Amino acid sequence: MQALPYAILEAPSTLGLATDGVELLPEQLLSLGLAECIHARRVGRLAVPAKNPSPDPETGVLNAGAIAVWSPKLADAVEAVLDAGEFPVVLGGDCTIVLGSMLAFRRRGRYGLLFIDGNADFFQPEAEPNGEGASMDLALVTGYGPSLLTDIEGRGPLVRPEDAVAFAYRDHKDQEEYESQPLPKELKTMDLPALRATGVTAAACEAVEHLTREELDGFFIHLDADCLDDASMPAVDFRVPGGLSWDELAAVLRIALASGKAAGIEITIYNPRLDEDGAAGRGLTDVLAKALAS
Repeated sequence: MQALPYAILEAPSTLGLATDGVELLPEQLLSLGLAECIHARRVGRLAVPAKNPSPDPETGVLNAGAIAVWSPKLADAVEAVLDAGEFPVVLGGDCTIVLGSMLAFRRRGRYGLLFIDGNADFFQPEAEPNGEGASMDLALVTGYGPSLLTDIEGRGPLVRPEDAVAFAYRDHKDQEEYESQPLPKELKTMDLPALRATGVTAAACEAVEHLTREELDGFFIHLDADCLDDASMPAVDFRVPGGLSWDELAAVLRIALASGKAAGIEITIYNPRLDEDGAAGRGLTDVLAKALAS
């Protein structure tokens, strides 16, 4: 069981998106009492560079240079939490923050990645209509894409494909429509239909077993709010019908944390501007508080 004290780090980057709003995620979850519920120290908030509305001409990725420069700064902040003997809870922000988080762990050894996301996020730049890195982050962090973002500090891939699990994605239609590159065979894939067929609890146990292999030093949890059922979590920029229930997500997180090998977690994509009555934010805070407090 994870016994380290929690430390909340605010990483409100929207560099991977053409839109804004998710930078308000940390403020909203903290205002709803997340830090108090899990007895977490608040580390601080990272400054984020200004955005460029046009994709980088060399990579085809929005704000590629800024992401490449900012990610090591996030990694430094995550490592400071680890050095203090604490469990980092990183509040994003868009999904490209995973590059900074995993860079911190890549510097320290060989870590896995439990990628809980409603989208596979494996687009190549030429197939992503807006050049948004938040649709490419799993590809980039596992070494697929321009070297500026896949080989940060010369440490690429930041996580080996065989050490990652793509869990609960359901964007098959969009992958096909926009011709996303296929997920590599080495990457363990557990899409939403597979979870439904296996059972979410059994699938989570299988994923965690893969990530607690002897050769790994631990694993990091990436959590995108759009993994949740669209009816419960409409406050995301890219909506897809279906998704996990609150209870299912809580079960997955509890199983991952109970392994004793989870080394940190990040939360991304929830957009308070799209949460008219605040119900989605309260639900997300509640499920995180219950899972982490347990």
